[in-house]
Amino acid sequence: MKKPSLFHFVAIFVLFSAGAFAAQAYIPELKQQLKETYNALLSTSNPLEKPEQPEPIKVEKPEPRVIPPVPENLITKEYDKHLFAAEHNGIGLIESDEHFNNLIEEEKLVHISKGNGYEVMRLTHSHPYITPYSKTVLEELGVAFQTLTEKESFFTLTSVTRTPAQQKSLRKRNRNATSGVSSHSYGVSFDISYIRFNGKKSWNRKNQKKLEKILKEFEKAGKIFFIKERKQSCYHVTVR
Repeated sequence: MKKPSLFHFVAIFVLFSAGAFAAQAYIPELKQQLKETYNALLSTSNPLEKPEQPEPIKVEKPEPRVIPPVPENLITKEYDKHLFAAEHNGIGLIESDEHFNNLIEEEKLVHISKGNGYEVMRLTHSHPYITPYSKTVLEELGVAFQTLTEKESFFTLTSVTRTPAQQKSLRKRNRNATSGVSSHSYGVSFDISYIRFNGKKSWNRKNQKKLEKILKEFEKAGKIFFIKERKQSCYHVTVR
């Protein structure tokens, strides 16, 4: 093989030097171009960035329920506490059948029939409607009753909301019914039988004691007032 001559070495050196010089001269321009491109990218939206999240929807919390204290100087008998609570926490006195129907349309009175731990018997002198909050408390009573008894146990409501006309009619039939205005006419009162459990009319001392224990706890918590009406074999309950 023929050895490269001195001329070849000189030619290679010149070409290498020219390439290095050209690269040295081009690199600053390349750096400047890259810098400009990078700045341009920063000035525009980055497709890899997460899209802006919408502001969270603000949900207004309901105002806390205010329970006015019962003035002791106005209370002359146990039932007056029920009437006071009904007047201050209900929907006002139901004045007529027309007024009653309007309250249902406005959803200020809601229907009740059967739920966990309770049922409403067939009514003749009242309507199975109460205020939404009263229904909530009733459902809590039912769940509490099932918790202390068997899973499928339930108590029975024997009277719920009455119009003034129904109250007057009941008074003629039952002398123990309140004469005049009743807390039942405010949509926050109902009667719970203590001799009817699981759809049967029978004496069940065990279930009665458990039901009364629950009512006492709810009264202590400021949710209800209740009276044991012995002649009617029921607990008269008013939601506060």
